[in-house]
Amino acid sequence: MGAHVVTVALTIAGSDSGGGAGIVADLKTFEAHGVWGTCAIVAVTAQNTLGVSAFETLPPDLVRRQILDVASDIGVDAAKTGMLATAELVATVTAAVADAGIGRLVVDPVFVSKHGDTLLADDAVGALRAELLPLATVVTPNLPEASALAGIDIKDRDDMVAAAKAIASAGTKVVMVKGGHLEGDQSPDLVWSDGGATWLEGDRIPGRHTHGTGCVLSAALTAELARGMDPADACVAAKRFVEKAIAAGVELGAGVGPVNPGWSSAPAW
Repeated sequence: MGAHVVTVALTIAGSDSGGGAGIVADLKTFEAHGVWGTCAIVAVTAQNTLGVSAFETLPPDLVRRQILDVASDIGVDAAKTGMLATAELVATVTAAVADAGIGRLVVDPVFVSKHGDTLLADDAVGALRAELLPLATVVTPNLPEASALAGIDIKDRDDMVAAAKAIASAGTKVVMVKGGHLEGDQSPDLVWSDGGATWLEGDRIPGRHTHGTGCVLSAALTAELARGMDPADACVAAKRFVEKAIAAGVELGAGVGPVNPGWSSAPAW
């Protein structure tokens, strides 16, 4: 890995032609944190605020080359994964991350889009759990994703704790189970670290600007890890960042509007 003095984060994910999620949202979030953003594109999607109309995955060898080329020359202080699409790509990314010696990794297990479009094949869920999670510093599932990874039907906070324990057993150091799908006016997230649970409380923010929420949170977390923050503390910082991004959501399109990772410096659209 080449020496570097600039803090560098790498996102390994899919594109979003609407600019609200995936690689685009990740790079905006890295920049907002003062971190140089690099990327390895896994898939190209055609989407807008109404949904994903089509996507194509890239050849596994090209995905691998993107990761290794960045790591070998520029360097990677922390990386994140998003949309990985297939079991073959999960395996490819896992091997490339290991070969590149990337030590700080955030896994955002993207199963479906905010609009309900499937972005991870069913046979890839087991591969993600068995192959990629053991390399993860932090994994950030929402409730449906946590249910699938843990094999637990999550209805309340106790279920979130049980799911976090099950996911951590795969080897992940920290599990952040996002509680946005719970009923009620609260949106609590659970951070499971060192065998204990910490609750990050938060009011549910009204509005339709929620597209890209998970991407921005995991990218903010990655940026904080790249800057040297403790993983559990980075979860707290990322939650507070994404709360402000949701509150500053951009009025675009007729569907689910995007959050705004540039809330601290962007113009008031």
